[in-house]
Amino acid sequence: MIISYHGAECFKVSQGDITLALNPISKDSQMKPTRFGADITLITFNHPDFNGRDQTSRGDKESFVIDGPGEYEIKGIFIKGFLSEGPAKKINTIYLISFEGINLCFLGALANPTLPDEILEAIEDIDILFVPTGGGGPAKDGASTLDPVSAYKLSVSLEPSVIIPMHYTKTALEQFIKEGGETKVESLDKFVVKKKDLEGKESEIVVLKEE
Repeated sequence: MIISYHGAECFKVSQGDITLALNPISKDSQMKPTRFGADITLITFNHPDFNGRDQTSRGDKESFVIDGPGEYEIKGIFIKGFLSEGPAKKINTIYLISFEGINLCFLGALANPTLPDEILEAIEDIDILFVPTGGGGPAKDGASTLDPVSAYKLSVSLEPSVIIPMHYTKTALEQFIKEGGETKVESLDKFVVKKKDLEGKESEIVVLKEE
């Protein structure tokens, strides 16, 4: 599996000939829009910084878009979406993704670190957790996602093998890493991982450079 970071909360996750886009950036955003195609697009929060559904289709190949709670199976990938609270108390969807034997949990634009029991019961055996770590919320809304301290506490409580921070300022990322007992974590261009690579890891922080 290859994971690359494209700003805000946008990630490209590829395995074999299948590609997922997580929270692609819209052309209506003030940020650089997403510019890669994907077989499946997951959107957690309805805002231009996260809802670029039109950015991930290429030519006559239309991306399958999931933008809310439910259970889905596409091309052998199992996805569950759960309601949660995003910025300004608007709806955010948390996604659990089972992709080639690796379990991903994408928290999206989560703003409330207290998760409903339904989600806590469903989240188990998480290999890779994507968590917003204090980049503030969508600029025009003025509402924020999690702060670095609550983001780290929640992350550790979910017991993932690896934590990938997203949607952060430099200061917030430094604070998040400090909460994990580290002084610095080297940024990677891409995270290339197999299931066996995750064995024995406990909440290891992996920082990705923005492409």
